[in-house]
Amino acid sequence: MTVYIDPPDWPGHGRMWSHLVSDVSYDELHDFARRLGAPARAFERDHYDIPSHRYADAVAAGAVEVRSREVVRLLLASGLRRPKGRAVPGS
Repeated sequence: MTVYIDPPDWPGHGRMWSHLVSDVSYDELHDFARRLGAPARAFERDHYDIPSHRYADAVAAGAVEVRSREVVRLLLASGLRRPKGRAVPGS
């Protein structure tokens, strides 16, 4: 099981955020996020938004640190990318 996280470089709501993704399945991603204690509302289409103060927790739990562009590459290569404005299968 491999889950990836990019640096907390994304501003929003007065803090900085990281993206947590899987290159295997959403089930893997949801399981990891659940164990990390990330709320379900943090899931956005194909990733979890993780606040900067939880970054080290995610890495300690086994998330692999990658650059932001690598997150997008992993999602595209796995077929798990869900861009904004596109319908989510099953919705």
